[in-house]
Amino acid sequence: MKPWPHDLMATERQLLQSVVTVARYIYGAAASSVFMVSPDTGELIFAAVAGEGEQGLVGRRFEPGTGIAGWVAASGQPLITDDVGATDRFARDAAASTGYVPASIMAAPLIADGECIGVIEVLDRHAHDENAPGRELDDIELLGLLATQAALSLALLRRSEQAADASPRMGELVARLSQHAVMDASDPLAVSLLTLSLDLLDRGSHPGSKVV
Repeated sequence: MKPWPHDLMATERQLLQSVVTVARYIYGAAASSVFMVSPDTGELIFAAVAGEGEQGLVGRRFEPGTGIAGWVAASGQPLITDDVGATDRFARDAAASTGYVPASIMAAPLIADGECIGVIEVLDRHAHDENAPGRELDDIELLGLLATQAALSLALLRRSEQAADASPRMGELVARLSQHAVMDASDPLAVSLLTLSLDLLDRGSHPGSKVV
């Protein structure tokens, strides 16, 4: 894989950090994170973290297949469990090494061009509202939307550094992203992510632009 320019990598990090911050807020969760899958080794790499255990985690790596995130990455399927002790897919040692062991985890794959490029996780959702109504189906569907938006946004950023012959595919990606936002127009998350994605794309695709 061709190395990315420094400013585009910064743009990617900014996008992912925004995604996990929004996810944590939406679910009232203890923490949210995004792992990217290394195209070379298949390792899971912390790319963005918000909430419990966030200090010093970005850049940490786990072996392929580790824990729930590893299962989601390998299967390409979302997973939700409100009792991590009841599933053998949970890697307690790996979780403990991050400084926070959750009771519940919800995870969804980031799929781009038919390939899982990462995983978004939400730990202990509704942690600040014990009386929040159970809504597992709605929660996982919304996380799937968030993962789709994040993956499409990353694809837009990656396409932006390619030659002019990428323009038709770029237009297709923009159309797909816009379609998702229109379909979920009542969901402010979808609209916000679309706006953020296109703004970051615009800045990342101009050589003279600055991303902080």
